[in-house]
Amino acid sequence: MSSYSKNDILQIVREQDVKFIRLQFTDMFGIIKNVAITVEQLEKALDNKCMFDGSSIEGFVRIEESDMYLRPDLSTFVIFPWRPQNGKVARLICDVYNPDGTPFEGDPRNVLKRALKKASDMGYDTFNVGPECEFFLFLTDEEGNPTTKTHDNAGYFDLGPVDLGENARREICLVLEQMGFEIEASHHEVAPGQHEIDFKYGDALTTADNIMTFKMVVKTIAQRHGLHATFMPKPIFGINGSGMHTNVSLCREGKNIFYDKEGDLQLSSEAYWFIGGLVKNISSIVAITNPIINSYKRLVPDYEAPVYIAWSARNRSPLIRIPAVRGEGTRVELRCPDPTCNPYLALAAVLTSGLQGIESKIQPPSSIDRNIFDMTEEQRELEGILSLPGSLKEAIDNLERSEIAKEILGEHIFERYIKAKNKEWDEYRTKISSWEVETYLTKY
Repeated sequence: MSSYSKNDILQIVREQDVKFIRLQFTDMFGIIKNVAITVEQLEKALDNKCMFDGSSIEGFVRIEESDMYLRPDLSTFVIFPWRPQNGKVARLICDVYNPDGTPFEGDPRNVLKRALKKASDMGYDTFNVGPECEFFLFLTDEEGNPTTKTHDNAGYFDLGPVDLGENARREICLVLEQMGFEIEASHHEVAPGQHEIDFKYGDALTTADNIMTFKMVVKTIAQRHGLHATFMPKPIFGINGSGMHTNVSLCREGKNIFYDKEGDLQLSSEAYWFIGGLVKNISSIVAITNPIINSYKRLVPDYEAPVYIAWSARNRSPLIRIPAVRGEGTRVELRCPDPTCNPYLALAAVLTSGLQGIESKIQPPSSIDRNIFDMTEEQRELEGILSLPGSLKEAIDNLERSEIAKEILGEHIFERYIKAKNKEWDEYRTKISSWEVETYLTKY
């Protein structure tokens, strides 16, 4: 994260011939919104005087209380490399504030800040997060509309010429690096047309900002290559879906507190309690980490999807995995989130669940070091292994009953999120699918 002052930004804008600035923020569902201003209005925006109508944004406020203010986070200033070099375009990610100068309860970025404040109050100065974002690249039709036809037939770690997305992926990495990302790896994933680009971990707020920027860049550069990028978890039946495995660790005074050289598996008590909190709460927060109907078509046992609520340091079939690296790299990997989640809400949910485990000293169940996918239902029952909710409706019902979910989201988002997701489910439930027509129309 760069450290900029107001004067730094004004100077860069002058020197780099920036003409437009996008003041970005995120709605309840993790969709980027922005107010575009000209360079002449930048100083006003940097003085936190830029106002917008919040009544038109999903999950924000009613029309009679619509005035909201955008406060730019100066550390997020960046120039878009793909825009024209004459009259450049830059962006600033903003927090949303009420007219009285208080943080807006419905701002997802504020939700994550509240969770980080709780961690700080408990003595943890950093919550580090490393996401693994997967996505598909599809061909477009003659009118430029997306199809579900993959642009290649490559598999895991394949190279060109089989991997036709290699050039698009390469440009995505170059653009991200120009925007300050440190790219650790990029490769073709298991399914045709599926890709993964991993960027270096960082503190939770920076990482959530980076996830939003990452998705925007991927979609933008794919379009420049005549492709459509989607983070939809399961766009095609019968092949692997896309996830966003999320690696997390907590630090106190700069030291990773999950590592204990003398502990069992070299994990600290706090690491075990954090895992315990995740195991206890995951079914209550999965509607946040996996927020759409399609999420639950990925979360089925087929294709090794992480549906079983268990943990292990030795195999990848449980929901929670402890990667082999130790020392400062010790971390907990939660494998169910997918990239349609609002990262501010999802990381707040993961952190708060783990902190509850630490506060209450919740011991996790014994680790499961066998392949859970090879176990019978009876064997899983004997081991006490439960599954994640099987649908968005079940997940939302769990969320609605959960006190920790209300604590994470705050009453404002909690009520609006449940209402919106129940509406989404009802629309899906009452629609007639092509499968129903194909199966029943001539049969009955």
